[in-house]
Amino acid sequence: MNRFLLSAGVAAAALFAAVPASAQSVAGLDALRTWNLVVLGDLTSSSEVEGRTFVGGNLNGNSSNYQIGTPKPNALGIPGLTVVGDVNGSTKNLNNGSGAVIGGNVNSGFNLNGAAQTVKVGGTIANTNVNQNTVQSGLATSDPAFSVNLKQQGSLLSSSLTDLSKTLGGLDGNSNLAIAGNRGTFNAVPNADGVAVFNISAADLDKIGEIQFNLNGADTAIVNVSGANVTLNDNFFGGTQGLGEHVVWNFPDAKTLNATTAWGGSVLAPNAAATTGNYIQGSAVFGSLVQNGEFHLGTYTGTYNPPSTGNPGGGPSPIPEEAIGLFALGTLAIWMMRRRRPQAA
Repeated sequence: MNRFLLSAGVAAAALFAAVPASAQSVAGLDALRTWNLVVLGDLTSSSEVEGRTFVGGNLNGNSSNYQIGTPKPNALGIPGLTVVGDVNGSTKNLNNGSGAVIGGNVNSGFNLNGAAQTVKVGGTIANTNVNQNTVQSGLATSDPAFSVNLKQQGSLLSSSLTDLSKTLGGLDGNSNLAIAGNRGTFNAVPNADGVAVFNISAADLDKIGEIQFNLNGADTAIVNVSGANVTLNDNFFGGTQGLGEHVVWNFPDAKTLNATTAWGGSVLAPNAAATTGNYIQGSAVFGSLVQNGEFHLGTYTGTYNPPSTGNPGGGPSPIPEEAIGLFALGTLAIWMMRRRRPQAA
């Protein structure tokens, strides 16, 4: 038995060493600070994203462009494009040293533009001219942690952003929308933490055609919009500049979202099947997306961290070493005990 435990311990240690002890992940509001676009499911795109993009499913569609702009550096070294599934359709363009991490296969191919890039692929990659770039494929087979970490990040984003939307949706309002004629004016009345909260309905948005925002020094303005089916077709008085960094449009009930006009402010709709036809200036989160409009930098920069029972504000979430080690040891012990079980006569 002692030799069994020793063998189990040695093998478990080897398995434990193959999995990062504290892989850093991003969750909650930090996702809006990190990515310009987060799609929890599939993204079908024929447009471009100025900042970073995360896709929890497959990336499909015609030729599309990623990291057209220059997002702020991040400590975790997150690339311009992250896809948990496959990349399909026409060739995708990675710009400005974007780099990419792809969990599945790159069937479409990449054009690697600008500074030298690093592309990591779990499966196979086609139609890509490497040149001065670093392209690694087959990582799902050669590195056991590659797929685990990527799927964990996708799962964490899905759960944390859904929880974030519910949490924000439950906040008490302290600011009001004033409607006069065709214009709706959002007058922020920030609390001591610099947070202003509006609670309105999708029907309220339908009543107006032009939006004016008066932040009045608010660090973060949260606009909770109730309703299952949402249309964003308003114009912005004074333009959209500066709204993405401080305004979060939250749609906790939305199942469909159709954005047809240029939109100012970050958008949080983790359960919505969305379609965009014009640009959104700010961070954006959707359940799935058909993208026909651009996403512009101006990602959320507010310092607000909402109340949470888990990971307030969604900071990096390490995987506990003890959990990984015990899981590996327990799994290996069960496997070895089954192998040692006497066969029936």
